[in-house]
Amino acid sequence: MNSTIENAETLSKANTGARQVEEVDNVVIRFVGDSGDGMQLTGTEFSKAVAQAGHDFATHPDYPSEIRAPTGTVYGVSGYQIKFSSGEVFTSGDAPDVLVAMNPAALKTNLADVKHGGLIIANSGAFTPANLEKAGYQSNPLEDSSLDNYRVYRIDISEFTAQALRDSGLSKKEVGRCKNYYALGLMMCLYSRPLENEIADIYKKFAKKPEIANANATALTAGYAYAEATEMFATTYQVSVKNVRPGKYRSITGNHATALGFAAASELSGVQMFLGSYPITPATEILQELANLKHFNITTFQAEDEIGGICSAIGAAYGGSLALTSTSGPGMALKTEAIGLAVILELPLVIVDVQRAGPSTGLPTKIEQSDLLQAVYGRNGECPVAVIAAHSPVDCFECAIEAVRLAVKYMTPVILLTDGGIGNASEPWLIPDVSSLPKIEVKYRSQAEGFQAYARDANLARPWVRPGTPGMEHRIGGLEKDFLTGNISHDPLNHQRMSEARAAKVAGIAKEIPPLKAEGPDKGDVLVVGWGSTYGSISQAVGMAAAEGKSVAQVHLRHINPMPSNLGDMLKRYKKVLVPELNLGQLSKLLREHYLCDVVQLNKIQGKPFKVSEIYDRIMELC
Repeated sequence: MNSTIENAETLSKANTGARQVEEVDNVVIRFVGDSGDGMQLTGTEFSKAVAQAGHDFATHPDYPSEIRAPTGTVYGVSGYQIKFSSGEVFTSGDAPDVLVAMNPAALKTNLADVKHGGLIIANSGAFTPANLEKAGYQSNPLEDSSLDNYRVYRIDISEFTAQALRDSGLSKKEVGRCKNYYALGLMMCLYSRPLENEIADIYKKFAKKPEIANANATALTAGYAYAEATEMFATTYQVSVKNVRPGKYRSITGNHATALGFAAASELSGVQMFLGSYPITPATEILQELANLKHFNITTFQAEDEIGGICSAIGAAYGGSLALTSTSGPGMALKTEAIGLAVILELPLVIVDVQRAGPSTGLPTKIEQSDLLQAVYGRNGECPVAVIAAHSPVDCFECAIEAVRLAVKYMTPVILLTDGGIGNASEPWLIPDVSSLPKIEVKYRSQAEGFQAYARDANLARPWVRPGTPGMEHRIGGLEKDFLTGNISHDPLNHQRMSEARAAKVAGIAKEIPPLKAEGPDKGDVLVVGWGSTYGSISQAVGMAAAEGKSVAQVHLRHINPMPSNLGDMLKRYKKVLVPELNLGQLSKLLREHYLCDVVQLNKIQGKPFKVSEIYDRIMELC
């Protein structure tokens, strides 16, 4: 290992002075290949390298829904895009400056996105007649004129990796798995990143398999050395680092941030956290991450199905724990009846929905915001639930804490919406000062005198009683409760009174929501209203339009049920209200319903995030 790192240091120093280094403000790179080519790992490792350099960045992993699609086909293409910059980064980028394509199918499915004149690094060894046929090519694009509008580098990554590892003792299949590190080495050299930290990380990652660690480190170094030695790359590139806010940072995904937020909520309240869940893409990592945090006051339970997961969480809430269940859209459908049970019991419960494209199984690995109406309305009976939405990976941390705070303060279920784009994507997170995080006050009723199970406080929340507390035994179950005692009641007027009380309780959360402030002028031509993961694209598009003198502003909703109390007045101050959504207009429906306000819809349901240009162009049309 030491000799490998020494070689890496020598290469890094050589690269510094060997050729021209061009400084650029930002770069968008997309790694694509077969689902077995390790592109997710390559992208993740490259993002770590730019994070260590102090860059702001955003990523977008994109992988197939099939567990193992046929090798070399367009169905099996897996990609990872990253944008890093000398300034603030809002999205993973509209179009790649660089495309690393490990086979013909990867090139076929991604070429249309690459910038005119962009750089393409193609693994020429994979462009065999069989692979070209699988991808639907009639001729080899590396040899005909179809790529004349791009700067194409044909590098036989497969063969060069095999040469570098000919004495490794690994099988041909194991050697083939190392080519992603060869590709990573090429990019580390091209963008002036040192190898030492990456090599150390390889040996840590593969500590139990030293022969694999040696092979990956060798492949990485060989790729770097090739880029350094060949005259192909007469210029390397460097992105400067500017205006970094001081503090300790780490790269974090949305799902990991969500898990850490719930762990923090447990610590801030001093109450045990219980997660009852069932694995489902793209929410599974929340279960995995919280299981890894069991050394805190956290219990995780992988149930036999979605219904078992939420019912176990309801039991934990009844027992006095902070209760949580995680899922995606199809799992939300299965949990619906149990969510109604939590509503009528008036117990604190957080339901995390990491949305994906539907309906049914749909596109389980693709991004979509199509569960909003399900979250707000998707239950039988009058069954109001508070709904909040995170807008970025980092925001998931704060939203998890907010969801728990609302649930215990108002004794109600709260749905937290994220999506596959947020959950899988990563960005730098400035680790907060623990002392700055708001405490979560949890009160259990312990005085038996005057106890009524459904007597309400100023927030219309009923008392939270731990089972077995003397003198406070009471009924639970799905049948309607008496307004005070909690005994079963079929009285018509009581049912209306309880239904209205539950609705008023959720509506009353509005007083907790800070007044909205528009980013931009407080009145004007266009207000862009968004929620969830559209935040980055909207922010950049609005900024571009404002820089051209357009009268445009934006607001982004975290609280969706209820909405901020001043939203209605704000909507009236602009001539046009534009609502970009990754669905067919679900927030638009809610805004029309609540405020009788006509809105302009901008809808996209392609399993892909908005490009900044798509929102910018619509703003300019409206202005």
